Amino acid sequence: SYAVWAIAVVVFCISFFFRGVSKSIDFTGGRNYVVVLDKEVPVEDVRAAFDGVFAQNDDQSANPGSPASTTIIALGDASNRTVRISTNWDYDVNSPVVDDVIEDSIYSVLSKAELIKAETSKEDFRTPPANEEDTSKGTIVSSTKVGPSVAKTITRSAIISVILALIAIFLYILLRFRNVAFSIGSIVALGLDALVVIGFFSLLHTWVPMSLEIDQTFIGAILTVIGYSINDKVVVFDRIRENMQLYAKRDRKRLFNDSLNQTLARTINTSVTTLIVLLTIFFLGGDSIRSFAFAMILGVVFGTLSSIFIAAPTAYLTMSRKDRLEEAEPVAPVAE
Repeated sequence: SYAVWAIAVVVFCISFFFRGVSKSIDFTGGRNYVVVLDKEVPVEDVRAAFDGVFAQNDDQSANPGSPASTTIIALGDASNRTVRISTNWDYDVNSPVVDDVIEDSIYSVLSKAELIKAETSKEDFRTPPANEEDTSKGTIVSSTKVGPSVAKTITRSAIISVILALIAIFLYILLRFRNVAFSIGSIVALGLDALVVIGFFSLLHTWVPMSLEIDQTFIGAILTVIGYSINDKVVVFDRIRENMQLYAKRDRKRLFNDSLNQTLARTINTSVTTLIVLLTIFFLGGDSIRSFAFAMILGVVFGTLSSIFIAAPTAYLTMSRKDRLEEAEPVAPVAE
């Protein structure tokens, strides 16, 4: 199993190097536009209308030919006519000209798709209503820009949050079990869980017909996966500790194996039950939460596997190495 996981890590690292990941404007910078449409329409239809509009920067931009992405999500309100349009097209150009070009493009796309009334002028569409509650016509309600410096801050905060979560879990396991081997096994497994989820998003982000962008929601999914995964590992380690107290003279390798077998049914039942819910969300939920559900599905599957094939074996190997080192220490002679 270590060989299989090692191959997976190498594949994902190669994918990170050559393919990278699809970053949202949270991590690259860009512009957000909250737009009210003139009629209720599924958000998937709005996404279809914008397909390819901001595919890449033109030759006159600061980043000619570089890839650009556009994400559109529905914002919950009483009318179901509000969407948020986000694009990182020319994100590092702080110019009113670029703002005008993007707003004109949004107006043209929505007009062509008949999502705003034909008599709505471009000026009326680009002018926010005096009263924010006035949504009687299609218009840009608000617009914000995430600059590169803000995006770097968000990126740094996301990385720090994941690292702090792993450190806190390491200390929690150490205090609970009073054995560093369990902490090492947990952190190695959780690190691989996070790496596998991010690796799949890197490997598949241009090959699957759904958005696999790395955004703040994805970071929330990673932290949720870590929290879910450590719960299963604690159950396994609890049984190992219990058996070590009950059968102190039993061969440790056999003890670990028996403990895994004793908790295997519980582990599988819990994971399958969770997967039923996540698969329902993935197939029947909207596109706006599909990437979150996909990350959670990966986390549950590989988190369960890492409990069996990574966390417990790593703890066993750490304990065995510690025992060998203790046995190899010379005993000081007692003075008579």
